[in-house]
Amino acid sequence: MGTQFTNEAISSLSADWLVIGLIESAPLPEAIAKLDETLAGLITRLMENEDFTGKQATTSSLLGLTEISTPRILLVGLGPKADASLSSLEKAMMTAARTISTKQNRRIAVQLPELGETSVTASEAARVISTSMVVGSIGQDLYREESARHPFQDILIVGTNSADQSTCEQAVDQGLILGESINLAREMVNRHAGDIFPISFADRTVEIAKTYGLESEVLDENQLKQEKMGSMLAVAQGSDQPPRLAILKHEGGDPSAPTLALVGKGVTFDSGGLSLKPSDGMKTMKCDMGGAAAVLGAMTAIARLKLPVNVVGYMGLVENMVNGSSYKLGDVLTARNGKTIEVLNTDAEGRLVLADVLTLAVDRGAAKIIDLATLTGACVVALGEEVTGLFSNDAHWSKAVQDAAKTSGEDVWEMPMFPQFAEQLKSDVADLKNIGTRWGGAITAAKFLENFVGETTWVHLDIAGPAFASANQPCREGGGTGCMVKTLVEVANQFK
Repeated sequence: MGTQFTNEAISSLSADWLVIGLIESAPLPEAIAKLDETLAGLITRLMENEDFTGKQATTSSLLGLTEISTPRILLVGLGPKADASLSSLEKAMMTAARTISTKQNRRIAVQLPELGETSVTASEAARVISTSMVVGSIGQDLYREESARHPFQDILIVGTNSADQSTCEQAVDQGLILGESINLAREMVNRHAGDIFPISFADRTVEIAKTYGLESEVLDENQLKQEKMGSMLAVAQGSDQPPRLAILKHEGGDPSAPTLALVGKGVTFDSGGLSLKPSDGMKTMKCDMGGAAAVLGAMTAIARLKLPVNVVGYMGLVENMVNGSSYKLGDVLTARNGKTIEVLNTDAEGRLVLADVLTLAVDRGAAKIIDLATLTGACVVALGEEVTGLFSNDAHWSKAVQDAAKTSGEDVWEMPMFPQFAEQLKSDVADLKNIGTRWGGAITAAKFLENFVGETTWVHLDIAGPAFASANQPCREGGGTGCMVKTLVEVANQFK
């Protein structure tokens, strides 16, 4: 798959489809008005008859065109100018990509929309379009004999005279890398647990490290024991699949510069352990390694973009299964930092994995940490399926991550971390329990993790909602979404 930026006139382009995004209730931009003249006013008539309105992510197809070199045009609505944002543009362009990728169309041209005086720059729009075309044309049908979606081979983004050629070319290249990295995270989530288990996930990180110049390290169960990671090991002991901790290092900054740590929960399948999930709750649990997948995707993009920063990605990989060796309710575990944990629910396992991995990241000198996890259903209840919950021990770091998410077009919402939530985790027999009451469950999970970062600046992202889409939508494929990959890359890009 390749992407390219050009200022060539759209009427002379040769492609399978030309995608044109239009603002609702706005005059046609100059380039589109000229095209409309060539088409004898066809676009104008569609709008006058309200067959196309420009409303957000609506589409209309013009087929069998002979007046221009491209036989098909897809009009896609960008919504009102006042609502223009990276998120709204992405939704429109993802809808367009999904609309035309159901059949094999090798070459796609997309007109860079003229958004005028909005918060979206031409280069940002070019990047979003590039990413959307790469992601939107790839489906989750890894195991189907006939693919339901067909990736584009060539993506041509067509600018205007007002768009800076070199800046937009760079943005398009960045968008391609982001899109492919998101697709990597999606693929890891979409593969079933017979394909993706701790060892196979770790092996994939080693392959990627060799391909993109990252340094890799994988700790096996014996090394995890030596590191005293008793909390993580307890979760893994009910599975025939041994645990792994995969670590990727990108040393793009000065050796004396601070290190950003990205920590991902990698429960490659979660049965709930002895606190067994019902079938409906278990069906999508191949996605419980979405945090680790996001870290893998982000580290790949960071390396390919050659960002001048030091970043280490930690992926704690286990299966939470049931056998005679399973950890039990009432067990008291000793985490890597020496804290003891009373287990009252074996389905609250992700925090037990993260506890040890966070401590290792701290001990290895991380200046700042972001962890990601499909951690709690409570966060989905609070924020729905499309918003990530953000929890932090530092207001400035929280804002930096929120700003990066906004720049990336991903929705996050900060949740409170009041001290009283920690009261729910007090245990009569250990330093803390692994669950609180049913109230504020996403917050008590974050308060649990806070015990393992010490004084290190830290953000926890609960991606239980947006990491996995239960069904297809016009703007989004079902399955793994690759959420937060863009945000992590933007955080790294701004990290000092």
